[in-house]
Amino acid sequence: MRILLVEDDEVLRESATSYLRASGFAVDAAPTGKMARELAAVSPYDAVILDLRLPDEDGFTLCAALRNRDPAPRVLMATARDAVNDRIAGLDSGADDYLVKPYALGELVARLRALLRRPDTAASTTLRVGDLELDPATREARRNGRTITLTTKEFSILQVLMREQGRVLTREYISDHAWDDNYDPFSNVIDVFIARLRKKIDQPGEAPLLSTIRGAGYRLSVPKTAVR
Repeated sequence: MRILLVEDDEVLRESATSYLRASGFAVDAAPTGKMARELAAVSPYDAVILDLRLPDEDGFTLCAALRNRDPAPRVLMATARDAVNDRIAGLDSGADDYLVKPYALGELVARLRALLRRPDTAASTTLRVGDLELDPATREARRNGRTITLTTKEFSILQVLMREQGRVLTREYISDHAWDDNYDPFSNVIDVFIARLRKKIDQPGEAPLLSTIRGAGYRLSVPKTAVR
């Protein structure tokens, strides 16, 4: 999942970014509304963690602008202002949830995951492709009864592939949804992770689910020969 963190407090921004990345999210961080708008214009985000008190723009206005994008990201507002009127204004401007600062980073991640599990988001319940299952909440993967141990980045890539099962995904699409701005488009890192995933997902005797489409990208799907 790719997240945009909009927070002008440098210490909180850095600590939250590190914690979110360690929790399996790809995170881009912006200290101003202007930078947030620039990032949102070029990258798709599943959710935005938005501080209301920005140095250059009112958070309510920015929230409304982000929610008007297609597809619209989920918005979790975070602010030290805990007045009821601020909460109402935040929700009226399009926020999906509200978190009062100071907050525990563990709670931030829990609220974010709960937000992304809501029925009208792409991340809902357990994902399934054939006999492969992935639970975004517990981060557990299984195939045919066996547990598949995944690294944080492997989990992120597999989640993207399973949500778009049957589609051929380019390296650019995968990087947009599973990486942040630290991704190097000239590296072969995606190919390396795909090779690792294939070894874990498709073991001897099992129908291959992850395939490489030469010159196009990768696809996760049930082979036609395995469909009855």
